Amino acid sequence: MRTPLPYKIYGSDNIEPGAIAQMENAMSLPVSKAGALMADAHEGYGLPIGGVLATPNNVVIPYAVGVDIACRMCLSVFAISPEVIHTKSETLKQILEESTIFGVGSKNKKHIDTSVFDKQEWSSTKIIRKYRDLAYSQLGTSGGGNHFAEWGELTVKGTDELLGLEPGAYLALLTHSGSRGFGSEIALYYSKLAMSQIALPGSAKHLAWLYLDTQEGNEYWIAMNLAGEYASANHHEIHRKVARALNEKPLKIVENHHNFAWEETLPNGEKAIVHRKGATPAYRNSLGIIPGTMVHRAYVVRGKGNYDSLFSASHGAGRQMSRKKAIQKFTRDDLNYILDKYGVKLIGGGLDEVPMAYKDIGKVMNEQKDLVEVLAQFQPKIVRMANPERKHRW
Repeated sequence: MRTPLPYKIYGSDNIEPGAIAQMENAMSLPVSKAGALMADAHEGYGLPIGGVLATPNNVVIPYAVGVDIACRMCLSVFAISPEVIHTKSETLKQILEESTIFGVGSKNKKHIDTSVFDKQEWSSTKIIRKYRDLAYSQLGTSGGGNHFAEWGELTVKGTDELLGLEPGAYLALLTHSGSRGFGSEIALYYSKLAMSQIALPGSAKHLAWLYLDTQEGNEYWIAMNLAGEYASANHHEIHRKVARALNEKPLKIVENHHNFAWEETLPNGEKAIVHRKGATPAYRNSLGIIPGTMVHRAYVVRGKGNYDSLFSASHGAGRQMSRKKAIQKFTRDDLNYILDKYGVKLIGGGLDEVPMAYKDIGKVMNEQKDLVEVLAQFQPKIVRMANPERKHRW
């Protein structure tokens, strides 16, 4: 370990000391090249949630990617007035209940498109082969925690060629989930392998790395990228089911992912692996989605390609208290009050996801005006999450 390299922090006044300490650890690694901490940052394992870390182009850190590899957002926009959220709320609620499956370990027996499993990478390594059937069984499902599927009103205020939607209000479906058990098993296996090979001090031990020019590193890279394609296919499966039930084709689909590592070129021209754990790419003229909470709006954004953030932005509002503290502090009455205040119907969900456990998404967005431009806003109205008993391994 060494003296931490300098890095940019966005919204430092609203980031807990533990997250900053974790970022300092990451920037002290001998393999660290550059980094940034997003405004939604909070403490995690290894790299903090909201952390961006660049390493040499032959080094990858599994825990700087995260356990839910390629967790992502996906938005389908329909040529339907959002008034149906009020006039046909029960129908829309039923579509969510019948077209989505939530919970840790949840599985799906009715698939629409399994073509992602035609990829030869599914037979490329022993670990991938071991968990292929698990991945197949979970295609079209969502996990616990902060994963969701929700109907809402998308408001597009101006014309933008990249977004390609006329100004106005639309019915839209927004989902958040990742690579399910497959991604988790891949992350845990290769994280343990990295820690067995690279010994780091206690507080930094989860930041152990693999070299991409070794068999283990190459295997992880193949598995991580496959998990990314699987996570995208997972969202598409959910969106196809919902669109079929709605009997409509979307006008536009926008998606982006976090918890991933990309081969990129740093501002100084150096090739690197850029890890974004709970941070989303914000390349110049790229589309992304930054969600708030079950009652607060999400934002469709255009990236500005800011060098200081390593072309990144926040992946959401970010927690301001742990799940345990949220459960201890708030009651169901508190949750019902905030739902009623914003006119949101919740299916499932628990006190650990109460909106007050999160930072103010408005402030988070204000801290990253240099990173993204807001193109549209999405207001949740009918939200589905995992039932409390199906949310966590703990």
